[in-house]
Amino acid sequence: MRPVNDDDRGLGASDEDSGDLDDVVDRDELRQRYYGLLQELRVVLPGVQVLLAFLLTVPFAQRFSELDLWGRRAFELALTSSMFSVVFLIGPTFLHRLGERRARSARLQWSIRMVVIGIVLLGLSLVTAMWGVARFVFGTGTAWRLMVPVVVTMIGLWLILPMTLHPRRDPPADRSAGPPPGT
Repeated sequence: MRPVNDDDRGLGASDEDSGDLDDVVDRDELRQRYYGLLQELRVVLPGVQVLLAFLLTVPFAQRFSELDLWGRRAFELALTSSMFSVVFLIGPTFLHRLGERRARSARLQWSIRMVVIGIVLLGLSLVTAMWGVARFVFGTGTAWRLMVPVVVTMIGLWLILPMTLHPRRDPPADRSAGPPPGT
């Protein structure tokens, strides 16, 4: 088993995909990845919760009744996607606490899926909330002009950049031979 270094603690930072890890042999690797994932969630969740709290209080504002059908639909989508984002982003914590301890690899894989879905839902909530507010304040044309660069930036930073940083996949090394030279 190769030693775990600081570069391996982040998601996707290791040479190996979580599906390639053996639950027994790579127990420390799986544990470190899972704890890294939980640390990332501790950073993301407060912001998502603040957004959701804001969205839950908006209907009580005086001018909310002035929203037209499209404004209400944007609010509905922002509120719903924000709520589901919180549910998906909290999911890995429950898997960590309640999941089968020996199923580390499966828990990590499902947790990563939940985080990705939660972040996509967060992005949808941010964009629709922004569009709804910008449309209400500035008009439809300006709302679209403000939203498009945000969506392009999200796609660039959240999808394209991470995909370009994936190392090319080499065939799996023989694990019984010990650590690779130079480590």
